Amino acid sequence: MAHQYPITVDFARSLYENGGGGHDFDHVLRVTALAERIAAAEGADVAVVRTSALLHDIGESEGREDHHLRGAARARALLQGQPETFVEAVAHAIEAHRFRADPAPATLEAQCLSDADKLDAIGAIGVARAYAYAGAHGTALWKLSWQAIAGGKGDAVRSPGNLGGDYTPVHEFVYKLDRIPDRLYTATARTIAAERQRFMRTFFDRLDEEAMGEA
Repeated sequence: MAHQYPITVDFARSLYENGGGGHDFDHVLRVTALAERIAAAEGADVAVVRTSALLHDIGESEGREDHHLRGAARARALLQGQPETFVEAVAHAIEAHRFRADPAPATLEAQCLSDADKLDAIGAIGVARAYAYAGAHGTALWKLSWQAIAGGKGDAVRSPGNLGGDYTPVHEFVYKLDRIPDRLYTATARTIAAERQRFMRTFFDRLDEEAMGEA
């Protein structure tokens, strides 16, 4: 098919001039690998999924707000000459990939990309991204155990938005990362997420023990 892989990795890399930490081009490559894996297992159109994964964050050069919509518009321009149904399938997957933004993914291909993007926020990579962000913003690595935060004990009764500088990667785990598996669409992604969630809980259990001098 003429439109099988219209975007190469090298060309995609050239589109990501800015970005770093958790949203650099390495993130794009990880999401692409996961999205292709999910697509193959779920019977989705791998060409659509691969192309949308390589392009899914190209709108971030102008800022993160609404980058999914800007990215979809750029993808339509980049894919001019490809079949319209293919272009629109890619554009929809890009505009529907964000964690908390409309539209919701209405196709299997869009669900594969959305799931892959969420999976890259959890597991060992997710923990590393949370701490990279914390380090860049001068945030403490630990204040309370994750079980205390999850149970709303002590200072943890404050809402995340009111924690300010007391918001740590442990809070990010409780309030976001540990909840991501419930937001996934495909069975393949949920299986991957279950193992990554187990790892994160084990990690934060150990972190709590060490932070409190118990290990």
